[in-house]
Amino acid sequence: MDKFFHISERGSNVRTEIMAGLTTFFAMAYIVLVNPNQVAADGKAGWLVAEGASAAEVGRVWNAVFIASVLVAVIGTLLMAFLARMPYAQACGMGLNSFFCTSFVSGAFFAGCSVIEGYQSGLVIILLSGIVFLILSVTGLRKYIATAMPECLKKSIPAGIGLFIALVGLKGSGLVQANKYTLVQIFDFHGAISGAETPAAAWKAVIPPVVTIIGIILIAVLAKLNVKGNIVIGIIVSTVLYYVFNLETPSFDVSSIGQSFKDFGEIGFLGCFKADAWRNAFESPYVGGVFSGIMLIVAFCLVDMFDTIGTLYGTASQANMLDENGDPINLDKSMMCDSIGTAAGAILGTSTCTTFVESASGIAAGGRTGLASLVTAACFAVCLFLSPIAGVIPTCATAPALIFVGVLMAKNFAKIDMDDMRSAVPAFLTFLMIPLTYSISNGIGVGSISYVLITLFTGNYKKKDIVVTIIAALFVVKFIFVTM
Repeated sequence: MDKFFHISERGSNVRTEIMAGLTTFFAMAYIVLVNPNQVAADGKAGWLVAEGASAAEVGRVWNAVFIASVLVAVIGTLLMAFLARMPYAQACGMGLNSFFCTSFVSGAFFAGCSVIEGYQSGLVIILLSGIVFLILSVTGLRKYIATAMPECLKKSIPAGIGLFIALVGLKGSGLVQANKYTLVQIFDFHGAISGAETPAAAWKAVIPPVVTIIGIILIAVLAKLNVKGNIVIGIIVSTVLYYVFNLETPSFDVSSIGQSFKDFGEIGFLGCFKADAWRNAFESPYVGGVFSGIMLIVAFCLVDMFDTIGTLYGTASQANMLDENGDPINLDKSMMCDSIGTAAGAILGTSTCTTFVESASGIAAGGRTGLASLVTAACFAVCLFLSPIAGVIPTCATAPALIFVGVLMAKNFAKIDMDDMRSAVPAFLTFLMIPLTYSISNGIGVGSISYVLITLFTGNYKKKDIVVTIIAALFVVKFIFVTM
């Protein structure tokens, strides 16, 4: 084992690697609960069902995504353990899962189509983006594209996604509400209390936002005190508070374990290979046509690419695992694992798989080899049988996790040179437009277009800007001819 994982060679030991693997798992275990909620719009008790969607259909999607999310985390992290032999863990990417929901799941419902059809057509897009990703990794084009994209966009994209998922959490918990005059507002505590018929009704109305506030403060305090698993602890404590405040006892339906696997087998696993799924991926009203489908593939591929590259460079630098050129060791194999994980995720029935920035927590605990990833994968495998517990977790308990992860991702923006307007303006527009347009691809498009124009008109255009120019041109065509 020492020879295979190079444990001694990298200055580590088995005990340290095991503890690092556990640390990484507890830092990112929230994804097991959060990802199906994001993809399936909070499940049978979520906002999409409240809008009129079939609770049965949405529930089936939730079950399928739950099982697929765990399996993808296991497969992706095992790839990192045995192929790359690096201490990185993979799971379904935050932000991209929300994008998947709005583009396909809720998008299909609001277009008058079946939620399940929308879900399966989205898997086709994810599969194709994974294949493109794999081709780029094998040919080396991925590394070329990564180096050709402006640094300001690479750093602002994950920061913008951080704002996006924080907004999703705030909206889902009710802490941020719609306002016809100002677009959004904070939860109207006065209106909820004064408008309730009884004190008990008033109390129930304010519980979700109150629990969310307590949860985010708790996670932040635990993180400041360097408590491992702070996000998971925050979710658990918030869930307990929710039921205590409501004077309710959660019910555990053990039969849901079998139902989860049943729905996974019927609509999730291999769902991307159904003939209707391929047709809907490019011809359905919620996608908007072939070009729009291609742009979705590009969007998923770009975001996953730069999120992964940023994570690999950041964590490798922290662990002092860079080669003589300043690149992470085993970079090509790590990127290969990421692309295979995305394709596997689509086949199993979930959104884009990516390398998690929370891997840094395991590296900080001393993880240096694939053995840490092997331990993390084993922990995720146990989660396959926890769907009854996951089903009782309210949205207001997972919202603090989304908000806190948003904080972690937003810190990338601090690395941008705000004194150079050629970097500052495109970065800021990308950062801002992702949450405000509720679309990652729109943010990338606006940022790319602004960067090309500013660079061109200031006389700084160079050969390396050709790649971003092509991307910007595609987005210009999309904005003019495609409605999304």
